[in-house]
Amino acid sequence: MSSFSFIHAADLHLGSPFQGLALKDANIAAVFVEASRKAFSTLIDRAIERRVDFFVIAGDVYDGDWKDNKIGLFFNREMARLERAGIPVFFLRGNHDADSVITKTITLPCNVYEFPTGKPGSFRLDHLKVALHGQGFADRSASDNLALAYPPPEAGWFNLGVLHTSLTGREPHAPYAPCSVEDLRSRGYDYWALGHVHDYEEVSTDPHVIFPGNLQGRSIRERGAKGAVFVTVEDGRIALERLIVDEARFAQVEVAVEPEDDQSAILRRVEHAVQPLVGEMEGRMIALRVRLVGVTPLRGAIAANRNQWRDEVQAACHRCHEDIWLEKLELRLDQPADTAGDTAVGASLDLGRLLAEHAGDADLASEADRLVAEIAARLPSGSGAGELPLDDSIEMLVEEARQLLLARGQGAA
Repeated sequence: MSSFSFIHAADLHLGSPFQGLALKDANIAAVFVEASRKAFSTLIDRAIERRVDFFVIAGDVYDGDWKDNKIGLFFNREMARLERAGIPVFFLRGNHDADSVITKTITLPCNVYEFPTGKPGSFRLDHLKVALHGQGFADRSASDNLALAYPPPEAGWFNLGVLHTSLTGREPHAPYAPCSVEDLRSRGYDYWALGHVHDYEEVSTDPHVIFPGNLQGRSIRERGAKGAVFVTVEDGRIALERLIVDEARFAQVEVAVEPEDDQSAILRRVEHAVQPLVGEMEGRMIALRVRLVGVTPLRGAIAANRNQWRDEVQAACHRCHEDIWLEKLELRLDQPADTAGDTAVGASLDLGRLLAEHAGDADLASEADRLVAEIAARLPSGSGAGELPLDDSIEMLVEEARQLLLARGQGAA
């Protein structure tokens, strides 16, 4: 078996609207949109520099249908760079860029090969004795186990399966093309290049079953380093190296607040929690979620003056580094129990008990779902089309509403 190398990427999501950031700060969202493109261009640079033998993309090149041809032209430009370097590209469609989703087209260079969507197909690189097998999505929702229909391996060759799948389930990703590692192993391939899950994961080494993760985090749920996988094969032995190419990152810190802390003390704690991130930035912008937790008599004042506190926390982040931007200030604060005798606080605690009684109410959750859907439908430029239209779960949105009601209840009492 010959020696060769390739890059395994997935989930480029070119054209992603970054809906959560767009709602908070359009300028910061624009930086992240550009970061997605820069990350892909950097990956193409790495492929050319390392002279890989081929390039694999396991689905979701695009985030959805194009508003215009700009995204298609950008992808074509990067593919043309690989063509000039003599590097073939093999890709398939995932749930975000399924046949039924993408209506516009741009003719791609001759080095780009797409797996069929109606049934599995194979491509062969005779000079390397490599066979690639895959099937893309015809529709956005693929509920069948596609892997079981993949063809048998080419005897004596390196066989590589390409599949966009959630395997047996990877929350919060939708369960598309479900299958098990045993299903994949049954095909007798040497390597499975998977897509759909946005976190890097080495699912198996016998055979190698790999999720490379996406190239660029798109929301607070996608934190940490992002990139693709550089794979070398020498006489059948497989070695992996992560290629980190993200240009901007999401991060989260939790700040423990003590009952005796005043505003200045809380902001100092924020700075102390944020400071370690500075050494990890390496020139990247960070969109940061700060979560305040603990017990404080300032809970009502903080919730009632959230915008002012948000600005103060943003200022604390900027005192650490100018490119750390507050994505959200999240409050998980409680009132000290020993203030229950106070009339105003007592009224607030009654409200607290009332809200607690309805915390798990199914009708409340259903109504909240309806309202979120109604709001999402009115957001501009498809901003509300994601799995979390307002960039937070229903539970978190209800918790924020609870905190605000408790703060207002204190003020009214």
